[in-house]
This record gives sequence, structure tokens and C-alpha cells, in this order.
Amino acid sequence: MAKSGKKINCPVTASIELIGGKWKTIILYSLLSGTRRFGEIAVRIPDISRKVLTEQLKELESDGLILREQYKEIPPRVEYSLTELGKSLSPVFRELEIWGTENLLSKE
Repeated sequence: MAKSGKKINCPVTASIELIGGKWKTIILYSLLSGTRRFGEIAVRIPDISRKVLTEQLKELESDGLILREQYKEIPPRVEYSLTELGKSLSPVFRELEIWGTENLLSKE
């Protein structure tokens, strides 16, 4: 089921509904290598505003793709990591990485 409440019968449409947009795939890709703090994600994606990053992280957490863990420390520490559902996207991102390297970056 889509966020809009409409039933989606196409698996590609359903997948894009969940991870589509300008930033979600990049955020997920950056978490493939392990747990990161907010600032570490922001540094890896310099063109995203902090407000948009916060919104996208909340949506990804709500959709069950990432886990947000807050530690009761001073100063507070928050870490983000992929859930099992998020990790299951790893082969998809690896194939995109290979395709982009072979078909886009090699042409520059």
C-alpha cells in the first residue's frame, strides 16, 4: 500500500514510492557502510540542507528502512543505521553503483 492510501499493484512503483526522491537513495547508500551520526551523513551529502536531511531521516525511519538510536549522554548522541529491510536494498545499490560506473562515470 502506498503512503497516499491507494493500492499499488506494480512492484517497481511501490519500491520507488518508498525510496524515491532526490535524497533518500543517497542517504540509504551512505548508511550501507555502517552506522553514522547526523553530522557524518550531512558531510557525505553536502548539498542537502539540515532541515531536509532531518525530514528524510524521519520518513526513512517511519518506513522501517533505518533505525534511529538516541543515547542519553551529554551532549546527546544520535546514530542512524539500516534496519534489516534497509540492508536488503544493498544488492540494488551495488548494481546501481556498477551501472553508474560503467555507463555514466566512464563516459566523462
